[in-house]
Amino acid sequence: MRAVLRLGREKKINRSLPVDLALFVILAAVGAFMAVPFVFMISTALKSLDELFLFPPTFIVRNPTFDNFYDLFLIFSNSWVPLTRYMFNTVFVSFAGTAGHVVLASMAAYPLAKLKIPGRNFLFSLVVLSLMFAPQVTAIPNYLTVSWIGLLDSYGSLILPAFATSLGLFLMKQFMEQIPDSLLEAAKIDGASEYRIFWQIVMPIVRPAWLTLIIFSFKGLWGTGGGSQGASYIYSEQLKTMDYAFSQIISGGFARSGPMAAATLIMMIVPIAIFVFTQSNVIQTMSTSGMKD
Repeated sequence: MRAVLRLGREKKINRSLPVDLALFVILAAVGAFMAVPFVFMISTALKSLDELFLFPPTFIVRNPTFDNFYDLFLIFSNSWVPLTRYMFNTVFVSFAGTAGHVVLASMAAYPLAKLKIPGRNFLFSLVVLSLMFAPQVTAIPNYLTVSWIGLLDSYGSLILPAFATSLGLFLMKQFMEQIPDSLLEAAKIDGASEYRIFWQIVMPIVRPAWLTLIIFSFKGLWGTGGGSQGASYIYSEQLKTMDYAFSQIISGGFARSGPMAAATLIMMIVPIAIFVFTQSNVIQTMSTSGMKD
């Protein structure tokens, strides 16, 4: 056994320096290419109105200024609904919808993946089938459901539909199926309940899955929760989100191109920051990858 471990430690990837340099150049070029849209968005948000309409347009801002951000806050300072209210609505809907979606999707995926319940394959087939429908197809049924429940013009009209997104259930079930049954059976023999097994064993093991789910769910609620969906479900201005409020800036015409660029940058920063802080956990190998049943 010691000889095997010693051989494993001594085994190294035999790669020459030119190959390493070539891989570094290729990865650096791909990374720079993927960063171009974000760099251009930052540059646009820092341009003055005159520089925004230069032809040919400039990629990098020549005279950076924060006037666009000042004008953006000035626009909302004259509004009867302050910007802080829109920010609170967006943060509350995004966090509540994401938390509820992760918890419910995980709790629903566990019995489908590990419990021998009748009809679980049929239920999972319905979940997979629901992934084929575009949001435009389910918009009217969702509206009728929310209206029937009585949640129109409330936070629940945005939060409740987020709970039932099929992608989360599909993702969590696929990850939970990789957990060896012997591990769960050993916990049951030790006297652990299903509730304890789920929270103390299953959820820590599938941590990469629900961290990835948090990114997707939060991004969807942060970026689209106040768009067309929010405009359909919420009528009170005090309950609308930043995405809807920022979309109204476009109605001001070309004169508001600068504040719109600043608003777009603000909406992009938060999801990107969440991804940066969680990417190390998302890309890590599952702790069960080396376990066999």
